[in-house]
Amino acid sequence: MFARLAARPLLLALLIGLAAEALFAFHLDRPSQMMFDEVHYVPAARMLLALAGPTNVEHPLLGKALIAVGIRMFGDNPIGWRAIATVAGTATVIAAFAFLQLLTDNTRTAATGTLLVVLNQLVFVQARIGMLDAFLGALLLWGLTCLLWAMRSPPHWTVWRWILGSALLGLAAGVKWLALPYVGFAGVAFVAIRFRDGSSQAHWRGLALLPALLLLGLVAGAAYALTFLPAFFYAERPLTLATLVPFHQEMWSLQTQKLASHPYQSSWWSWPLMLRPIWYFYEPDMGAQRGVLLIGNPVVMWGGLVAVAACWWAGLRRGAQHQLAIAALWTASLLVWALIPKSLGFYYYYYIPGIFLCLALALAFAHFDRKRRWDEWFLGTSIVAFAYFYPILSATPLNGPLSFARWTWFDSWR
Repeated sequence: MFARLAARPLLLALLIGLAAEALFAFHLDRPSQMMFDEVHYVPAARMLLALAGPTNVEHPLLGKALIAVGIRMFGDNPIGWRAIATVAGTATVIAAFAFLQLLTDNTRTAATGTLLVVLNQLVFVQARIGMLDAFLGALLLWGLTCLLWAMRSPPHWTVWRWILGSALLGLAAGVKWLALPYVGFAGVAFVAIRFRDGSSQAHWRGLALLPALLLLGLVAGAAYALTFLPAFFYAERPLTLATLVPFHQEMWSLQTQKLASHPYQSSWWSWPLMLRPIWYFYEPDMGAQRGVLLIGNPVVMWGGLVAVAACWWAGLRRGAQHQLAIAALWTASLLVWALIPKSLGFYYYYYIPGIFLCLALALAFAHFDRKRRWDEWFLGTSIVAFAYFYPILSATPLNGPLSFARWTWFDSWR
């Protein structure tokens, strides 16, 4: 069965995507009330839908506009708040497949990494909540995928695919500024690969160094700027060209302000170890005790750390460029949080590195496990762990108020 699908990677990617969408959308109305940061983003989406005026100005508009699209389509209810996030989660899953397929030209590796993205639990939970991270992940990963697509393109397609990838990165920045470092990462990767290629220009054929960097910056900047267009039509305090810079200064001030301590705060170095997950919801709802815990799949998250180390070793000692690239991308995605001047950190900030961790796992298996099929055993164990945690990922009815104890292995998980 897989052998037949492996010969048709596009079909396989779409089938995994459809399965992921069904998984993400199942009982999307649970819980029936807002949870965690939905209390910030859903009201902001309502205001944006009405073009009433600025609110939740610490983040750009695009993510809240996408939540507003869901409210317009499905109503101001739990499904409306979360529907577009499920689509973004599915888009992230398919982007993971495309990224790995383009990188390795190996459908088994692409399928393994994609399934681990579905099972890592962070993508599942964020695809079922009206927050911004699902949109950020989808646009960011598709942007990087399109730049990778341009890398292998015929000369007449290279520029257009580079422009598309740059625009998607700009749109990702229109969801959260966190996407901005990845524009820089893309530029550094282009320069490094171009110098390694020398005069051959084996990659991104037909695209010179300086024009590529200019296009990356200008197109990403233009796409980002367009995401603010609705704000020019607010009924109160509409944005103008004169207030655009002060508006961004206010965003920066809010992003870097000193905040009071929070019971779920955690430091960036603790996220890979999964020391402090977040209870997005835990209370009676719809006649039953329900909970939603943002926690990674222990098999994927802890096993992935071994995979990242293995990818670093393969890259530095054996010259495995793909493994080195994904290990560097995971490391940079985590270390950027050591530099961002935010007073508080939370485990959901690990969302993007958690996706790259899954890609690192697939590449580690591809490099070190070519015959023993350990990837199948790992996937099977990951499925078992996902099923174990599923009741507190999906707001399934629980037995009672103390049910959480079954899944909180450590005191810091409570």
